[in-house]
Amino acid sequence: MAEQRVLHFTCHDCWLFGILHVPEEPLQRGVLIVTGGPQYRVGSHRQFVLLARHLAEQRIPVMRFDYRGMGDSEGEARDFENIQDDLEAAICEFFTAMPQLKELVLWGLCDGATAAAFHAHTDPRVAGLVLANPWVRTVQGQARTTLRHYYLQRIRDREFWHKLARGRFGIRRAVASLRQMATAARQPSSQVEPLPERLYQALQRFRGQVLIILSGADLGAREFMALARQQPHWRGLLASPRIRQIVIINANHTFARQAWRDEVADMCARWMRTW
Repeated sequence: MAEQRVLHFTCHDCWLFGILHVPEEPLQRGVLIVTGGPQYRVGSHRQFVLLARHLAEQRIPVMRFDYRGMGDSEGEARDFENIQDDLEAAICEFFTAMPQLKELVLWGLCDGATAAAFHAHTDPRVAGLVLANPWVRTVQGQARTTLRHYYLQRIRDREFWHKLARGRFGIRRAVASLRQMATAARQPSSQVEPLPERLYQALQRFRGQVLIILSGADLGAREFMALARQQPHWRGLLASPRIRQIVIINANHTFARQAWRDEVADMCARWMRTW
């Protein structure tokens, strides 16, 4: 069984805390878990604890930690756009605690996945990325995804028509919401550099291996899937031999069922042994 050690280290005069999972015979490639916010190092339904233990059983050392302002760590809370210094501090601590390490994989969920991608191309110690439901939210993208996957599904739902026939459905409010979504979907982006484009540029600059894991029942994942359908440059990037994309049908955003969690963990362990 892997040993678990408590780590404490500093980032800009704040103490950060983490847990290191050390296998008996560790490999020289480790995993740093980058949580999606607002979460701390345990994760929803102990997601990150279970993932770390599963990987450690496969001889993969794993570190999970709290950013400043989250969990046990000191400082002000911050969003995924402002955790690059936290990641740098955690990576340095990981290599200090395990000097036999040669390289790392950053494993991120949601906006943690996007933050991991932003960091990876700047750090030669990072050899791989696992991006679980990476965050690419824009107002337009959210509206298009909701129209495509939520409203169309509702129209096909028999219960929807039963409620409508019985007068138990707020038709005026629904029409107003639909109209608002349709308007938002047609609006040009107001961002100088939209989040999907920034993620594209980060992945293009990163030369390591990438595993993208998407939940079939998650609207955020659907928004990411739409990028390849709508934009040729994304389609070309995702076709690269160094990038692998997997969809777990019916899984929710945090892979809440044991079968989904086990599939994710097994997939990651196998993938890390293929390169």
